[in-house]
This record gives sequence, C-alpha cells and structure tokens, in this order.
Amino acid sequence: MIDLAHAAHAVHAAALEHELLADIPLARAMALRADAYDGASLTLAAPLAPNVNDKGCAFGGSLASLMTLSGWGLIKLAVDARALACDIYVQDSSVRYLAPVWQDFAAVARLAEGEAFEEFFATLAARGKGRLRVHCTVPLADGSPAATLDARFVALAKR
Repeated sequence: MIDLAHAAHAVHAAALEHELLADIPLARAMALRADAYDGASLTLAAPLAPNVNDKGCAFGGSLASLMTLSGWGLIKLAVDARALACDIYVQDSSVRYLAPVWQDFAAVARLAEGEAFEEFFATLAARGKGRLRVHCTVPLADGSPAATLDARFVALAKR
C-alpha cells in the first residue's frame, strides 16, 4: 500500500531541492540534497568533499549554511503546502559548533519548542507577516550534535 502523505512529502522535498539548486549558487557548490521531509522536520544533506576546510573536516560556514537552508526550507514547504505567496527571510540566528565533522553531513530542522505553524499562519493572515523560531542540528554518527542553529525566520505576504 502506498503512503500518500509520505509520497507527497517526497515530491515537495524534491521540488524544494530543485529550487534551492536552481536559485542559490552556494547550494549547488555545496552539492546540497533534500534527504527527508515528514511535515514536521526537514533534513538537507551535503557531501564532505565540496565542504571541507583546511583541516579536512567540514567547513563551519557549510554547516551554518546547511542549517540555515534547512530551517528556511521547513517554513517554505509549509507555506507552499497552503499555496501562499510569501517571501521568507532569516531574521537572526545563533550557531554553536560543538565537534568537528569528518564525514558527509546533514542538517535537521524542526520548529523550536513552543512554536506552532497554526499560530504562525494565523498571524500571517491577520498582519501579512509572521515569525517562527526554528531549531536545527547537524548530528554526528552517534546522534550527538556537532553543531546547532537557533534562528528566527520572518515571512512577508506578497501583495
């Protein structure tokens, strides 16, 4: 039996990947790919080789970029699912680097604790602007975080 929700999420993630690679040169240079999307979290991945630093581990800028793009993408997918026309921006963010990454890596984005899409969309409808906080992590093979990003994104309704 085909899980229609899973299939729809996969189609949306593939469309997001295509959009990121077409519109953002950095995403192409990083060889970014959409790895998983389930409606509540988005995982973007990248190989180590084009994202390596002088020490042979992942470049911190690549980790921050992948986490930022995964947070932005999570909100973009939710906005697109509702067929809304919005511009989405990162408003502010804080990154922590906790351990070096020596292999291909992924960034997982979820809404931050206490955040909800329902409230975001209600505010967006009422004011033409909504904000969401997102928590992103780059996990190591053992599941512990190599890096984290806490960011606030703002969506502005197009007129």
